[in-house]
Amino acid sequence: MSQSPATHLEAIFGADGALAAAFDGYQPRPGQMQMARTIRAAINDQRTVVIEAGTGVGKTFGYLAPVLLSGKKAILSTGTKHLQDQLFNRDLPTLARLIGHQPRAALLKGRANYLCPYRLESTLSEGRLKAPDWVGALHTIKHWASRTHDGDITRLTEVPEDHGIWPLVTSTNDNCLGKDCPKLDGCFVAKAREAAHEATLVVINHHLLCADIAIRQNGFAELLPEADILILDEAHQLPDIASQFFGSAISSGQLHDLLRDTQREQQAEAIDMTDLLVAGTALEAALPPCQTALTKLRADRVAWEELAEDSAIQSAFNTLRDRLAAYCSLLEQAAERGPGLKNCHERAVGLRQLLDSQLRPEAEAGQVRWLERREKSFTLHTTPMDAGKTFSDIIENTPRTWVFTSATLAAGSDFSHFTRRLNLNLALCEQTPSPFDYPRQALMYLPRDLPDPKTDPEFTLKILRRIFPVLKASQGRAFLLFTTHRELKKAAEILRGKLPFPLFIQGEGAKAELLERFRHSGNGVLLGTQSFWEGVDVRGDALSVVMIDRIPFAPPDDPVRRAREAEIKAAGHSPFAAMSLPEAIITFKQGVGRLIRDVTDRGVLVLCDPRLQSTGYGAQILNALPPMRRTTEESDVIEFFTAPASNTD
Repeated sequence: MSQSPATHLEAIFGADGALAAAFDGYQPRPGQMQMARTIRAAINDQRTVVIEAGTGVGKTFGYLAPVLLSGKKAILSTGTKHLQDQLFNRDLPTLARLIGHQPRAALLKGRANYLCPYRLESTLSEGRLKAPDWVGALHTIKHWASRTHDGDITRLTEVPEDHGIWPLVTSTNDNCLGKDCPKLDGCFVAKAREAAHEATLVVINHHLLCADIAIRQNGFAELLPEADILILDEAHQLPDIASQFFGSAISSGQLHDLLRDTQREQQAEAIDMTDLLVAGTALEAALPPCQTALTKLRADRVAWEELAEDSAIQSAFNTLRDRLAAYCSLLEQAAERGPGLKNCHERAVGLRQLLDSQLRPEAEAGQVRWLERREKSFTLHTTPMDAGKTFSDIIENTPRTWVFTSATLAAGSDFSHFTRRLNLNLALCEQTPSPFDYPRQALMYLPRDLPDPKTDPEFTLKILRRIFPVLKASQGRAFLLFTTHRELKKAAEILRGKLPFPLFIQGEGAKAELLERFRHSGNGVLLGTQSFWEGVDVRGDALSVVMIDRIPFAPPDDPVRRAREAEIKAAGHSPFAAMSLPEAIITFKQGVGRLIRDVTDRGVLVLCDPRLQSTGYGAQILNALPPMRRTTEESDVIEFFTAPASNTD
């Protein structure tokens, strides 16, 4: 007999509700019900709410249920494409089936995630590829192209997502021909957007959301449909993503792509215009001197204003600007030859405008210009100081419900750091409690007599000596999390070949592969940095120790950060109290959240930074973490693992 559709939250989350009927041992979670009720009220009142849902609350179902029951059009945005796929393919259909509400749903990603039939055909006809394995990958894609119904490249598992062939057969905002494309009828991006406009529930990611908002601000047609409800999960990532998309950038990679695509289109549409090839060669020759001039910089990220007196850098980039201008002039003449060269001309004009803006003597008010150097490339950025104003303008202009949620949004109980960065001054802020019994399930170990991590070059060696007895007691089953890649590499050198447990090191394999091998091992030790501090879920006995080497303060030399600190200081506030400390607390909470993932999990959290015990801000950080029992004694850790769980109360 089919189940009647649920019509209220209690019929879903209550002791006799749909979830209890579907899952053995299900226990109602007060925080989940609280969250769902808050969102239901926000939907009814068209309010903006910010909800920190403690680990284990079940926030995905907590926001899905009131959205499904409302019947209104909604956009659900997640932090990553992986979470986006999980929400669309697992969580949404599961809850919709259980409660009897089946929305018309669509999954929408950025255009680089879809196969482009036009660029596939062009690459196949060109026939020049960098490596032999690219040929095999290209033909695999060709055969898949005739079978796929949506063109989502993640579905072709035979070709890794990071393979170099993909940029040649997918499109970007720069190189898409739009309505001029001869393959428009088979465009997978157009089909996905059409499905999104017809759906009542659309699952996207924050990068696409911010790109859409940026396009609206520039007066172009939006990518996403209008919606009554916007749910933004993993919302702690939004301020930085918004700053990226609400600014602008020009990179050496974009110029290389322009040159490659122009050469391809010139061969197809204007083979007689050899002067275009000559100008392209001159433009390409202007890039290496820029890269060479940057080698003497002391940091990889530098404020552009700091380079104003560097004659070598200024000369190299002025030459680049002049040759790009000459290239634009020739492309203007070539644009009438065909849609491909027309697109290349439009791209070149846009890049020239960005470069001109970057090289002006002074930045616009409220903007930070900076340069990012990599080993073989560079990017010139312009980043807004206040990306939040754009968000607040969007929220205030159209009445609808906005829900910002994450497990880590507040520093303690204070949401002001998050709400200030997005200008959510009128939002209702709420914390929902975790269902976990932290005093019983977890122990926080703060080793005594460790050195200052800022001054002792052997700090990593010394904390590993203290963690070894813990690993012995836990029989491995540990994440060792570091704040920098440099310290992770030190730890890897020290531990390799010396542990009686399997050792997994970030960078020595794909993240998903490392996690799967770690889980399967049953007694592994994994070394990770920032990417393992969040979005990682290892439940059960495979993970029983999380070590964090030091307080995760952001690098002080970041040019955007320094500009924001100066702005805070000019307003009469402390940059440390208003920005550095809240950010560190939120990041710390993310790392700590890896330990206890279920009501049956048990584990030890090892915090190695002595400043947590010796400073006032250290006490603030500790008080913002889940209420675990604390100890400075190694013997308590050993007893935690040797004593039965029932005796650890």
